[in-house]
Amino acid sequence: MDSKKKTGWGWMLLCLVVALGIAAWWVYRSGFGVSKPVSIYIDTDDTVDSIAQKLEKTAVPEEMRVFHLYADVLNLKDKIRTGRYEVTPEMTMLDFVRNIRNHNEKPIRLVVPSVRTMDQMAGKLAPQLMVDSASIADYLRDEAKVKDLGYTKESLPGMFVPNTYEVYWDVSVEKLMERMKKESDRFWTSERQAKLKEVSEYAGEEMTREKVITLASIVDSETAHDPEKPTIATLYMNRLRKKMALQSDPTVIYAVRDFTIRRVLNEHLKVESPYNTYQNLGLPPGPIRVPSIAGIDAVLNHGKNDYLYMCAKEDFSGTHNYAVSYGEHQRNARRYIQALNAKGIKR
Repeated sequence: MDSKKKTGWGWMLLCLVVALGIAAWWVYRSGFGVSKPVSIYIDTDDTVDSIAQKLEKTAVPEEMRVFHLYADVLNLKDKIRTGRYEVTPEMTMLDFVRNIRNHNEKPIRLVVPSVRTMDQMAGKLAPQLMVDSASIADYLRDEAKVKDLGYTKESLPGMFVPNTYEVYWDVSVEKLMERMKKESDRFWTSERQAKLKEVSEYAGEEMTREKVITLASIVDSETAHDPEKPTIATLYMNRLRKKMALQSDPTVIYAVRDFTIRRVLNEHLKVESPYNTYQNLGLPPGPIRVPSIAGIDAVLNHGKNDYLYMCAKEDFSGTHNYAVSYGEHQRNARRYIQALNAKGIKR
């Protein structure tokens, strides 16, 4: 072979090596055209093809053939792990496939709300998680499982502390409830626990953590106006101390289980239920909703007043008129009833 042919073959080989190198580099560096992180949610029934469809819809992949190449090489079809996976501007296809294989998922920010019932809680949590609402609701209705957490069906709403928590999207119901229990215990710091003694002295009876939560749920149900909550908490403790029925309308609404009621009538007050504080002395057997942090702290950090009566203001502002005497309360109530009548609110 003469020198010219050798030189030609040499250049061809060099070009081939360079081309292969460029192709390998392109495959290795192939990623996504996103400008900010996006999330890909992988469920139990996902396959390599369905993951590819989610990538095409959300992550602007540079070359889907590269994803399928890595999926085949790394045997992704047998290593798919559920979860929320993040695609970032600097991420490569190889990074993404490895994250799924290694279950390197990203947590979500789970919002735990203040709701009236455990079924409502299931309905609010499920859309944020892989698990469905029926599974959460079934767990919360299971008295044996609830007992294992240290609660009863009556006290269970007190386990939830409304806040935002980092959890994995594919967390199981069991693990989620264990986490909620830990967060509840963490919320009840030694500082909060220490305040129970003073609250008990003011209320004239032992105010356990559970009783504080129950009272806080009533306070939250009376008003959404946080500055007013300590005043209402004190009023109800004044009634507890004097052995007066709490006569809280929200407890009656809870007993009737009709949360559309805007006007509590005499027929509602007669309902037989341990939650009806017109018919029973003391606090109800458990919270009438998941209380807010502001509601709990309003009870623990209550002020002092002599109020025994409260009535919603006639301006429908959501705040209240307070009274020490029943006569004064009746005058406040008449103004509110007149306002209800004027607006045609009958129930």
